Parts: sequence; structure tokens; C-alpha cells
Amino acid sequence: MQPSIYLASASPRRRELLAQIGVSFDVLEVALDEAQRPEEAPEIYVVRLALAKAQAGYAQRGDRPVLGADTAVVVDDAILGKPRDRADGLAMLARLAGRTHHVYTGVALVTAEGEAHSRLSVSSVTFRPLTDAEPPAYWDSGEPADKAGGYAIQGRAAMFIARLEGSYSGVMGLPLFETAELLETCGMALLGTGRL
Repeated sequence: MQPSIYLASASPRRRELLAQIGVSFDVLEVALDEAQRPEEAPEIYVVRLALAKAQAGYAQRGDRPVLGADTAVVVDDAILGKPRDRADGLAMLARLAGRTHHVYTGVALVTAEGEAHSRLSVSSVTFRPLTDAEPPAYWDSGEPADKAGGYAIQGRAAMFIARLEGSYSGVMGLPLFETAELLETCGMALLGTGRL
């Protein structure tokens, strides 16, 4: 099958999610300054970066639509990035334990004609309290080291999550409902029907 879009992301999770809904794609790696701007709200930040990734990919290869996405885990109005090291990862888990945090995922599509469209997914995730032994054991599993917020909802951290309101796939990094809406705007007939 001929790939129908480009994915401007190196994330294996985004690749898995796109494949889950039957979208064929090629990956474009883009390099951007991903720093949050002063006073920039997380929901603005993720949409801005998703658009920037899609536009950077389109600048590389404009012969097909380009999809970009960005995710932020937010607690106490602070974005938790990927842990710098073990101590940072354990501190993140301590902040999340027994509390609700938000996950914002922006997804953007630049069409083959160069038109840009974007969507925002907002989810609330509630962690149960964690025992003293669980954060170090989880860190030592190797799973959280490269994950925003220091956890993977699709992995072992699922046992910590007492409640999720919003998009499971959005928390993973690519909200499939919003992604499908965007793909339909450029004429992709998902499931062969034009509607999911």
C-alpha cells in the first residue's frame, strides 16, 4: 500500500497508534526548538509545537499531507518533560502520586496544498497513592526514562491510574479521534467510508 501521509515524529507510540487506525505513512524526523515560551499556556504550547512539526515536515516533503503532534503532562501548572535522570523521574512520580494531573496533546495536519489544521485533546489522569517501594521499582523497570511525565499509560504505569477522563490515545501521544477528524479534512476515507 502506498503511504498516504508523512508523520513528523520519531515516537514509536505515535507510529503504533496511526497503524492502529489503518493509516499508511512514512516518518519524517524534524528538529525544532521545543522550549516553552514565557507565559505560554500548556494547551497553546502543544498546539504550536504540533503545527511547527507538521510545517517543518511539509517544508522537507510537500507532496503529501504531514501530521505532527506534541504532548505535555501538566501538574501544578508546570509541564513535566522527560526525566533528566533517576532522581528527576522519582520526583515526578512523587508529584503525580495520589493526585489528578492533565495531559494536553496537540495534533496538526498540513495538507498537500499547504493548509494547516489543528486540534487539541485534553485528558485528566488520576494516580492512586504510591507506596515507597513502587516509584523506585517502576524507574528500575526502564519504562519511564524517555516518557513525558515519567510514566507510560500503555505500560506498567497503568496499574497506578485510578481514573482517566478524556483520551487514552491522547495520553499516549496521538489522540485518534482528533487525528481522524484531521485526516478526513484532507479527504482520507478512513475505513473506506469517509467517516469513522
